[in-house]
Amino acid sequence: MVDLGDWKEPLAPLFADERYQRIREFLKYEYSHYTVYPDMYDIFNCFRYTPYADVKAVLLGQDPYHNEGQAHGLCFSVKEGVPKPPSLDNMFKELKDDLGCVPPVSGDLTKWAKEGVLLLNTALTVRAHQANSHADCGWSWFTDAVIELLSHEKEHLVFLLWGGNARRKKPLIDGRKHLILECAHPSPLSAYNGFFGCRHFSRTNAYLAENGISPIDWDLNG
Repeated sequence: MVDLGDWKEPLAPLFADERYQRIREFLKYEYSHYTVYPDMYDIFNCFRYTPYADVKAVLLGQDPYHNEGQAHGLCFSVKEGVPKPPSLDNMFKELKDDLGCVPPVSGDLTKWAKEGVLLLNTALTVRAHQANSHADCGWSWFTDAVIELLSHEKEHLVFLLWGGNARRKKPLIDGRKHLILECAHPSPLSAYNGFFGCRHFSRTNAYLAENGISPIDWDLNG
């Protein structure tokens, strides 16, 4: 197990659960028989890069990118030097319109993770070139439990739910304690149906400021 820092204690009950043991057995087989993304040492990067104590916002993705070299354990993010997927380009367009941030050359969102944005996919692994291939292996139970944990144990988080898959997680979140921002997915197929113009980046920071929490520096060029 990789070092999960201060996530180790809150996640301990999940790792001890027999359902997680079944996920482990499934992954042992998959990694030994197929190409699986991300690298097994990167599966939990969203927790490694965003300490539990520092979470300010939760951005939900679906499953990791399934082409070579893209996935590295942070939703929507691609590694340095990898071409940006269309959804990520649209996110940067909205960020520019919202906050004036110049779209970065790189699609690596590690800086956001270190700013307190938990970049959580609802499935943490995928078989190469087969989208949603690990969606039913147990990850949904695990990541739902993470969402519920954050909702229950923390206050004044912002949950960014983009697209139908993410929006279905809304019942797991206590809207009395947290801000839930919903809109269409940034995919080219849906971005014009409500993602563009959502202003979720500035609305996140306004909510954090209202609650005495330092805003997120969304500018990836700094």
